[in-house]
Amino acid sequence: MDKIILIGLNHKTAPIEIRECLAFSESDACTALAGLCGEPAIEESILLSTCNRVELLFTARQIPAAIQAAKHFLSHQKQISLADFEDALYLHQGDAAVRHLFRVAASLDSMVVGEPQILGQVKTAYRLATEQKSSGVILNRLLHRTFFVAKRIRTETGIGDHAVSISYAAIELGRKIFGSLEGRRVLLVGAGEMAELAVEHLIRNRVGQVVVANRTLERAMALAAQYKGSAIRLEEVADQLNRVDIIISSTGSPGYVLRAPEVKAVMRDRRNRPLFFIDIAVPRDIDPAINTINNAYVYDIDDLNTVVDTNIEDRQREAVKAERLIDEAVIQFRQWYDSLNVVPTIKALHAKIRAAAQAELDKAFHQQLGHLSAEDRKAVERLMESTVNKLLHDPTHYLRSNGCQGDRSVSLDVARKLFKLDD
Repeated sequence: MDKIILIGLNHKTAPIEIRECLAFSESDACTALAGLCGEPAIEESILLSTCNRVELLFTARQIPAAIQAAKHFLSHQKQISLADFEDALYLHQGDAAVRHLFRVAASLDSMVVGEPQILGQVKTAYRLATEQKSSGVILNRLLHRTFFVAKRIRTETGIGDHAVSISYAAIELGRKIFGSLEGRRVLLVGAGEMAELAVEHLIRNRVGQVVVANRTLERAMALAAQYKGSAIRLEEVADQLNRVDIIISSTGSPGYVLRAPEVKAVMRDRRNRPLFFIDIAVPRDIDPAINTINNAYVYDIDDLNTVVDTNIEDRQREAVKAERLIDEAVIQFRQWYDSLNVVPTIKALHAKIRAAAQAELDKAFHQQLGHLSAEDRKAVERLMESTVNKLLHDPTHYLRSNGCQGDRSVSLDVARKLFKLDD
């Protein structure tokens, strides 16, 4: 299973300044996957990019060459020197790569253990790979297994109990700073999933008016309507700075949505009322220089890692159970992967066909051919054995020989599916 490789960096190995330089939007990811398909050392590939990680999962024809190609690919795609981020990269191969992917999708490797967003992000990464046809037999099977494992962990452990996410951590940080969020006016910049989760937590904390700003006004209106808030266009954000107390930003903008001069211009009119910014976007939406302005406080996604949630200890205990389920799943996937070798597949095919033929013959002897003598029975059994051998000759020869053109794993996988050898 060594041909399965994962290379990447995350919130544990790289600061936000590096992660935001390497972040991929959906459109960027599509372009990148198309480029990866042209790398001769790489067979299949999937690109996962979130606010906390950028990872390339791939299978390789030539492992050392593929690893170097993946590193240089990231550097070339984002126009950043490899020397600037190579030390932050981790490399997993074989069982370790499979285990890492399972842990990521199950949210065991997240900043907040148990947060649910990552599974959806992994599914999006897989969808883009299938659309670009960069995934194949091995990664298709691996990703479907990943989704199954993540769902099982959610069902069989308490890792997802109680609402904990980056959005929740952001709200907790605001509550600790203000003492209470009751009556506070909130501006949400961006109307994506993170923003929706933030609104839900805000409502539980009895905030006052909620204003939603989004590049698409219709989307902002839809989210604002759910919580009796109001909607504005993204271009109107600066005009709201004198009216709100908390700004939570989570757009996909490539540059800053709010800059220091815009904030500095309204602080005198606010008469020392604090303005609290929570930036949960990568790349960052909020200019870090705003932190130098009196009574303006900016927290980015890395700062949220310091927020202590009361559920973390419980989730860590449940994570021990989840790790066991993942170990089992890694073993099962390796068994499937090993079955893609020719000999195990041929053995399984022969065993299944012979077992089916013998079962039918035993039933016939019992129900219809009970009158046959022992010698006649042996003759029928020899006839069955000869027929089975002739039926299995061509598929066996095909799987063993050069007639199995291209990626042999495709033919082996099809054979195992056709005859249900993994059931």
